[in-house]
Amino acid sequence: MRFGLKTTAVAAAALLAAPLVALPVLAQEAPAQIRPSTGSGGDIVNYGQIHSPVVGRGGMVVSQSDPATRVGVEILRRGGNAVDSAVAVAFAEAVTLPRAGNIGGSGYMVVHMAATADRPAQDIAVNYYGTAPAATTPELLLGADGKFDRSKPSGFINVSVPGTVMGMWEAHSRFGSLPWAELIAPAIRLAEEGYVLSDGEADATAGRARVLATDPGAREAYLKADGTVYRAGEVFRQPLLAESLRKVARGGADEFYKGELARQIVAGIQARGGIITLADMAAYRADVTAPIWSSYRGNRIAYMPPTASGVSVAEALNLLEHFDLKAMGWGSVDGLHLISEAMKITSSDRRLIGGAPQWDTPAQGLASKEFAAERVRLIAMDRSLKAADIPEGNPYPYESQDTTHFSVADAHGNAVSNTYTLSNSYGAHVAPVGTGILLNNHLDNFSWGTRDEPNSPAPGKRLGSTITPMIVFKDDKPWLVTGTPGGGYIIATMVQLVSNVVDHNLNVAEAAMRPRLNQGGGDSPLELEGGFSPDVERLLRERGHTVRPSMTMGSTQSIMVEGDRFLGAADTRRPDALALGVR
Repeated sequence: MRFGLKTTAVAAAALLAAPLVALPVLAQEAPAQIRPSTGSGGDIVNYGQIHSPVVGRGGMVVSQSDPATRVGVEILRRGGNAVDSAVAVAFAEAVTLPRAGNIGGSGYMVVHMAATADRPAQDIAVNYYGTAPAATTPELLLGADGKFDRSKPSGFINVSVPGTVMGMWEAHSRFGSLPWAELIAPAIRLAEEGYVLSDGEADATAGRARVLATDPGAREAYLKADGTVYRAGEVFRQPLLAESLRKVARGGADEFYKGELARQIVAGIQARGGIITLADMAAYRADVTAPIWSSYRGNRIAYMPPTASGVSVAEALNLLEHFDLKAMGWGSVDGLHLISEAMKITSSDRRLIGGAPQWDTPAQGLASKEFAAERVRLIAMDRSLKAADIPEGNPYPYESQDTTHFSVADAHGNAVSNTYTLSNSYGAHVAPVGTGILLNNHLDNFSWGTRDEPNSPAPGKRLGSTITPMIVFKDDKPWLVTGTPGGGYIIATMVQLVSNVVDHNLNVAEAAMRPRLNQGGGDSPLELEGGFSPDVERLLRERGHTVRPSMTMGSTQSIMVEGDRFLGAADTRRPDALALGVR
């Protein structure tokens, strides 16, 4: 299967802001807005927004990998549902996007299945993130100085028990309509026959080649026999991974966690100093629960529960709901200031989100409107919060009992939002010899050097993550299916995407392409992607923000469902993404 590099550039629009004055916290006079009208350039057809989504009538798949998207669309054309397509995309991306797509990593999935004659509508969240091996100790990754050196290359000792295969198996077992093996067959074919390497993937592998070359299993799978890298335009084949996928196709999750392949993986890990055992593999389970529910301006949203970070997105949007962002206008200084302030408060409250089962996150409280109503009092329009200005919040009174994302929606009203990862690009840069399976470095994400904290390392603990796939509903039907990679940029990226479509009525492609900001804690800088006006940067500094430029943030892969049309938007911030509809 051949595919080319998508060349659409990320376009940025910026609005100039008026001079600032001190304003009340919750009420402000709306600035005059320039609204688009018919053009004066003589065009017969005029469009109100620069970017347009891809349109499908029988479903849509959007992913960061062109060939994987095509696999997912083909499954829909064969009569498969959204879950079938999602499973096929996940396995295909393990082949065509090896720096993030995986079977040696883990992730999260939100699923909506429309009502049928046999059952009511169902919404589930599948947490298939990695768990720490039983031999994990608080000192495992600490150096002689008692500190964790994040600059050191990861290895087999940094690997958590992978969850991807179990996550796909759980979703398919509940809702799949096509045979399991049929969904993995396209990935096997891509691995065995090969595909033409794009510039983006060739460059990504070349950038990690020196580290990959240090591990025999990674070297044999991802570099040429002489140790050189595959170049763009060359056919890249992965026969070892094809054989591993064939075993999973035949034996399902049991093969990966208890069978011959499990033994091969564990032997390879232990031979190179890792601590995962067959017992760790056999004990792995995915958590299947209800989503965390909240809303934004009347639109219900199904969020991924902890250990993912859906509650952080919910909290930020609940804070912003107290302000009229639409009246302020997209890109206004007031609007950017408010998003920054909301993210500061949300970042402070993230101290309560941790790994399970050792830590019980107050998810319902963090996502509640009542908690946001208390925390929003910290926000003022005329000044920027600092860390010292943000007292610890208490959500417990409101409590009831490289990464990649893809989105799928089908003609039957079903939808899947899935984000999965190896943590670092190419994970730990290691693969058990003979398997072709790149493994994660999830254990790096623990708070090493701590004990009894939300994200302290512990045996069997499922790690916390900033990942947050979601589905936004309108009239009880999926309206926006979205998610993003991006590590620390994920939460702010999702907040802005939702605000762009709800507050500013942008189409899903335009919403994805507008420049973004990111804000960490109160004393962290306000980061701005390219595309904002220098005047906006100056006015933000005058309000007390420490502003600095940033590289790109996230890579949303989104679907909006409007009537009988599926509108897909592949974020061009990362190469090779593709939105493709079923006609």
